[in-house]
Amino acid sequence: MTPAGRPTASFFVQLLTLTGLTLVAAWAISILLLFALPPPVPDFYRLGEIERTFQGTPPVFTERRPLVLGEQAKPPSPELEGRNMPQIRAKLARDMGVALADVVIAGERGPLSDRRVGRILRDRAQRAGFSEEHFLIEPFRVGIRQPDGRWKVVEPQYGVGLSAWQQRLALWFVLSALAMAPVAWIFARRLSAPITLFAKAAKRLGRDPRAAPLELKGPKEIEVAARAFNDMQERLRRYVEDRTAMVGAIAHDLRTPLTRLRFRIEGLPEEQRGKIAADLDQMEAMITATLAFVRDTTRAAERTPLELSSLLESLCDEMAETGAKTQMEVGEKVVVEGDPMALRRLFANLLENAVKFGGGARARVFRDEANAVVEIEDDGPGIPVSDIERVFEPFYRREPSRSRKTGGIGLGLAVVRSIARGHGGDVTLDNRDGGGLRARVLLPL
Repeated sequence: MTPAGRPTASFFVQLLTLTGLTLVAAWAISILLLFALPPPVPDFYRLGEIERTFQGTPPVFTERRPLVLGEQAKPPSPELEGRNMPQIRAKLARDMGVALADVVIAGERGPLSDRRVGRILRDRAQRAGFSEEHFLIEPFRVGIRQPDGRWKVVEPQYGVGLSAWQQRLALWFVLSALAMAPVAWIFARRLSAPITLFAKAAKRLGRDPRAAPLELKGPKEIEVAARAFNDMQERLRRYVEDRTAMVGAIAHDLRTPLTRLRFRIEGLPEEQRGKIAADLDQMEAMITATLAFVRDTTRAAERTPLELSSLLESLCDEMAETGAKTQMEVGEKVVVEGDPMALRRLFANLLENAVKFGGGARARVFRDEANAVVEIEDDGPGIPVSDIERVFEPFYRREPSRSRKTGGIGLGLAVVRSIARGHGGDVTLDNRDGGGLRARVLLPL
C-alpha cells in the first residue's frame, strides 16, 4: 500500500506496463515515420550524361553522386530487364558507335524501381528542363565492350556514409529516443527505488541491529521481501539480546559463590589462602570485565558525527600525561557517524596495547575510498601469524602466566572488534616489515 492508501501494483505488472508502453511507442514512431516522411527518390541519370562519362568528360553534379568510369574483364551483371531497356540500349549503341551486343545495362530491381517512381522522376526531369526522354535510375552499371575484349563500365559512385533518407530516419529515431528517455527514467527510478531502500536497510542492519525496520512500500513482491527482512531483523535482535542477557546473568550470579568461597578460605593456612585468594581475585576481575562488556553491547547509544583525528589526539594527550609514549601524526579531518563512548573505548584499548606490548604508539587517520581508516603502530615483537585472529577471541591471552599485569583479562581486543563491527566496519592486525604490530580499523563514512 502507498502512503495514501492506494494499492501498489506488483513488480511484474509494472515491468509488463513498461514493456507494453515501449512497444506501443515504437509502433507509433514507426507508423509516424511511414506516413510523415516522403519516400526516398533515387538519383537518375540521362543517357547523355552517361555517354559523356564514357567519352572522358564526366559532368559535375552538385546534388547527385558523380559517375565514375572503370574497366574490367567481364561484362557487368545481372542485366536489367524492362519495357524501355531495349530502346535505351539501342540509343546508347547508336550514339557510341558500337554494336548492340556490345552494350550491357546491369543492375538490381528494388522496391522503388516501379512505374510510380519512374513517373515521379520523369516529372522531375521535365521540371528541371531535361528534354531527353531516356534515363537510368540508380543502382545501375552500363558496360561497353572494347575492341580488345575488355569492358568499360560507368556507374554512380557510392560513398561510405548514410544517404539523405537514412540520415532523416536516424534523426527521427534519435529524437524519438530522447522523447522516450524521461519516461523510461521515471519508470526505472520507480522500479529501482524500493530495491535501493532494501539495500540501504541491509547495510544499516549490519551497522546497528537496533535500526528502525524497513518501511513497507513499493510493489507487492518488495513488500513481502521487506516484511521478511523486518521479521529476520527482529529475530536477530531478540537472539542477540537473549544470549547477551544470559551471559550477563551467569556472570552476575557467579559473584555469589565467589563471595562464599572468600569466607570459607579464611580458615585455611596462609600459604594456601593467598594462592586461592589470587585465583578468586582473577575470577572476579573476569566477571567484572564480562559484565562491563555485556553492558556496553546492550546499551543503546545515540550515534553522532565524530571527527576521528580530534578523538585520537585527545586520547594520545591523556596517555602522554601519565608517561606513556604516544604520537599522533598530522592528517586529514575525517568525520564518521558513531557512538562517541564506544569509539573512544575502541581506540583507547588499541593505544594501551601498543604502549604495553610495544613500548609506544603511533596513530594516523586517513580516507580510503568509502571508509575512514585508523592505523595504530608499535615497535614491539609483534604476534605470530597463527595467533593474529585468535587474539580477538574473548578471554584468549598469549601471556602464559595469566597475570593481569601482563596479560590482562583477554577481552580488550574482543571489545575492539565488537565495537568496530557494530559500526559496520572491522579491525585487523598485521606485523610490520620493520618490526612491530599494526592495528588497522576501518569505519564506513
